[in-house]
Formats: sequence, structure tokens, C-alpha cells
Amino acid sequence: MYVAVATMNFREPTLIKGAGSSTKLGNILEGKRVLIISTPSMIRHGLLEPIVESLKEKGIESFVFSDVVPNPTFESIYRCRDFAKENNTNAILAIGGGSALDTAKAVICLLTSKYDDLNKFKGMLKVKKKYPLFIAIPTTAGSGSEVTVAAVVTNEKNGDKFAISDPKLIPDYAVLDPNLLANLPKSVIATTGMDALTHAVESYIGHSNYKKTAIFAKTAVSLISENLYAFYENPHNQQAVLNMQYAAYLAGQAFTKSYVGYVHALAHSIGGKYNVPHGEANAILLPYVLEAYGKSCDKSLTELDKIVQTRQENSNLCSKEHFMSWIRDLNDRMSVGNRLGSIIKSEDLDELAAHADKEANPTYPVPKELNKEELKAIYLEAMK
Repeated sequence: MYVAVATMNFREPTLIKGAGSSTKLGNILEGKRVLIISTPSMIRHGLLEPIVESLKEKGIESFVFSDVVPNPTFESIYRCRDFAKENNTNAILAIGGGSALDTAKAVICLLTSKYDDLNKFKGMLKVKKKYPLFIAIPTTAGSGSEVTVAAVVTNEKNGDKFAISDPKLIPDYAVLDPNLLANLPKSVIATTGMDALTHAVESYIGHSNYKKTAIFAKTAVSLISENLYAFYENPHNQQAVLNMQYAAYLAGQAFTKSYVGYVHALAHSIGGKYNVPHGEANAILLPYVLEAYGKSCDKSLTELDKIVQTRQENSNLCSKEHFMSWIRDLNDRMSVGNRLGSIIKSEDLDELAAHADKEANPTYPVPKELNKEELKAIYLEAMK
């Protein structure tokens, strides 16, 4: 996989960024029937209206599906697919957090295939055709879904939460507009920012990391360390917001090529079972998983600590332990509490660990392979 990823030519979206950029897409979408996939909160906060109006001014027809749910379910994705077919759309504009963008990617799987069952796309390289035009506009600075090959979906009937991964799901355009993030709740800023950090860290310490992804990951960590708390403190700080959007984009570039690790596997498991927001699960689990890796990632985490501790005169003070302490401190400063002890049921631990084990092994290029019992121990430690 390392050789394949390092040599594959991953298409990168055309990047459009800057305040108001989401209302300047008329030339790209001219002549299209646009399916807009978004969330109820975008409607509620009036953020979708300027985008729809800007398209209308250019004579572009758009059809809004705003029933996206957190941790996108099969049922909501199938409804969106049917809505797209009813309106004969030929372009998709996904606006929202990771859930909206993941919904769009899952819908694309169905629209470009003869299959009606999302289970057919589970895993890697199952998408046969590229969709005509796909534009992603993230409204959080975290998931990186605007640049990645992956969509994460949940089968609400059995709680199975899994990834669909294929380069054909990479958007054609990624639009970073800080104006759309001004009304984010602080809790969302915190957890989505930690999601981006998890992407950067897991891709950097994994065995599929190479020169290009290392640069993406280290730049993302640097931007997050300098801007996440500033964004959390003041969502109207447009420079901090744009820097965090770009950090999430770079972290997405890193993990779409070098992949993730056990933090994501464990987070997906509890997300599917208890509907825990993905970013929150990652934020809580990240230091526990890094601890479980032992010495296998001491060197790489020390290198990341040197980036975070840029003012350290003595680089010998940098260490894996110092880096994990910084993560915990950042969680504390942003009030990301650990509520796993009150959510996870002891009788579910074997099932949760087995799900994470099945997802991660043997395809995740982790620095140290952990078995089901070791993954269960991480849950137990976090539950304390």
C-alpha cells in the first residue's frame, strides 16, 4: 500500500479561498442543474440563501436537500439520491461539515452505479465512475472531506459505521470561505479542529507517510498550533479561521494519501454505536492511542512537538510526552470533556473493540499493530 500510494497520481481539487468565495461560483456551474446538499443549521442561520441567490442571478437552477444528519445514515443518503434523480441534477454543491460532504460522496457512489446498496461500496476502490461536477464547501475547519477520497457512513439498522474510499470521490473544487464559519458554536470549533489535528498526526506517524504527506501533515500541525485556540476564542478572526480551514485541507491531503490509524477505528466504532460526534471522539481518544503505541512513534511525535514548541530554546525538551501533554491541555482549554465513561457500556466493549479491530487490521498503516484486547484496553483507560 505504501508503494501504491506513493506512486498513485491523486487528483487534487482546484482550491478557491477567501471571504465571499462561496457566492462566486456562477461561471463554474453555468448551464448546470445543481443539487445543493446541506444541513438544517445552514438554513436556520441564513447561510445558504446568499449562495442560492448568487446562482439564481446567473440563471442557474438549484435544488436544495437540507435533511443531512450527523453521522450520515443509509436512510438519509437514499432519500438524497432519490431527490437528485427526481430533479435530474448533473452537478453537486455540498455545503456543510463532514456529514454534508460525506453524504454527497455517498450519493455520488449510488448515482454513478447500478447498485442501490451502500454496503457494496464498503472499503477501497469500489466506485466505477466519476460524477460530472462536484464542488465541496466546508463549513467547519476539521474533516478535510473537501479534499479526501473517503466518505464515512452509518447503517442505522445495525450500527455499522464504515468508510468508502476511492479517488473518484475527490471533489473537483474545494471552496474555503471563512464567512461561513462565523456562527459556529465553540464546541464545534474545538472538536472539528481536533479532528484535523488527528488527521495530521495519524498520517504522520503511520508507515505510509512519505515526503509529500509529511510536509502536508507538519504544516497542518503548525497552523493548528498557531490558530485553533485563536479561532476558538474569536470566530470572527478571519485570518485564524482561514488558516484553520487551510490546515484542515492540508491534513485531509495528508491522510487521504497516508491514511489514518486506531484513533479513527475506535472513534468510528463508538460513533456508530452511540452517535458520538466524530471530532469529539477523536479529540478524547488521541492521547490514549498515542500512549498505547509505546516507543514506536517516539521519534515522529518528538518531531511534531518541535513544531508546536517553536519558542523552545532547547529542542531536547521536546518529546512524545510533551506533545501528548499539549494535546490534553488544548482539549482542556477548549472544554472538550471526556464523557466516554458515561456513554460506553461495559457489556458493549468486546463488540466495540472487535469492530475497531476489523476496520483497522491489517489495512491501516499504524506504527504498531494492536489486537482486539489492546484496543479494548484503550477504551477502558479512556473510560476512567
